[in-house]
Amino acid sequence: MPLQPVSLSGLFGGFFSIGLSGFGGVLPWARRMIVEQRRWLTGAEFTDLLALCQFLPGPNTVNLSVALGARFHGARGAVLAFLGLMAAPMAIVIGLGVVYGRFAGVPAVQHGFQGLAAAASGLVIATALKIAAPLRRDPPGLAVAALAFLAIAVLRLPLLPALVVLVPASVLLAAARRRR
Repeated sequence: MPLQPVSLSGLFGGFFSIGLSGFGGVLPWARRMIVEQRRWLTGAEFTDLLALCQFLPGPNTVNLSVALGARFHGARGAVLAFLGLMAAPMAIVIGLGVVYGRFAGVPAVQHGFQGLAAAASGLVIATALKIAAPLRRDPPGLAVAALAFLAIAVLRLPLLPALVVLVPASVLLAAARRRR
């Protein structure tokens, strides 16, 4: 399936829809829109760009919007993608903050927020599985991912020391694989 061209209005509109759709965690919506719906990137390109954006300071999806906007339309694209992503959530958060401040003690509101947290957790897990899908055919990459999970989630090692070990190992494995 060929990749689609990306316009400035498409960048703003696409990231605006992500901001509206993915309140509470937009990575699942970002991947769906960018890879599956608009076909701006392949699944592997998305995973590579996301990996780069995770090393940058700030929220991953915000970094992704800026990087993708810049990739297709330079500084203007980066600004429009960022504004598209942030406009709706900022308005929603301000509105919800006002409502929550007034009705926080109501049990139905408390249960509603607990349900939202559970749904967001499920979306994060589903997206992680989709992002990891290209690793099925990459045993060394799968091993590095498993080691990262073990180090951070199971052993609760700090992220920075784990990355100091795993990033060079991953780079060496990728270089060895390319030489074959």
